Amino acid sequence: MDPELLLQIKDLQKTFVAPDGTRHRIVDVSEFSLKNDDQLALAGESGSGKTTFLNLIAGILKPDSGTIKIAGREMSALSEPQRDRLRATTIGYVFQTFNLLQGYTCLENVLLGMSFGPGADRAFAAALLARVGLGHRLKHYPRQLSTGQQQRVAVARALANRPKLVLADEPTGNLDHKNAGESLALIRTACRENGAALLLVSHDRDVLAQFETVQSLEQINRAMTPEEKRI
Repeated sequence: MDPELLLQIKDLQKTFVAPDGTRHRIVDVSEFSLKNDDQLALAGESGSGKTTFLNLIAGILKPDSGTIKIAGREMSALSEPQRDRLRATTIGYVFQTFNLLQGYTCLENVLLGMSFGPGADRAFAAALLARVGLGHRLKHYPRQLSTGQQQRVAVARALANRPKLVLADEPTGNLDHKNAGESLALIRTACRENGAALLLVSHDRDVLAQFETVQSLEQINRAMTPEEKRI
């Protein structure tokens, strides 16, 4: 394995069964990689398979075939508990819907994220929230925050275990233009400061325009005819 490559994917395929029983191939990536310091945006319309691709990388979904290596470990060959452990210690995930626990404070949400990795570090969790401008909101619950503030908690939680790779799924999709720009800048700066690579997926042209490197899912997916997609 090339030591500069954090993420290596080869011959990755994933299909889903439609309600009518037909099988649709959503992901068919022959080769894809990221270096340790890369920040890449992946473009694609809704329903194109972007979230599926991220969930395969994160080990939330298992591929039908192919390999996904993260920091030298093959995610696709691990058991579910092993995938959970690798995800907790190596990957930070910023979900489009934030996935914050409503019954827990901002600080507790970040601490809970830490508990699946090396362990809770209250001082570091508080420092992360301060870094994203929420040092005065540690005891607030998600329902007491604006949408933009909830996104900032999600970013802090994604960085809580000092991940090597941050995945961001349409992270500005629920934000207005001003908050979207601030959130994107925050994610990119936080990744640089924490030494994490970033793979962000979006269909928003304004978001994509902020990245030096942009690929489309169609570029990395093997070219398929409609008949090949319906298998």
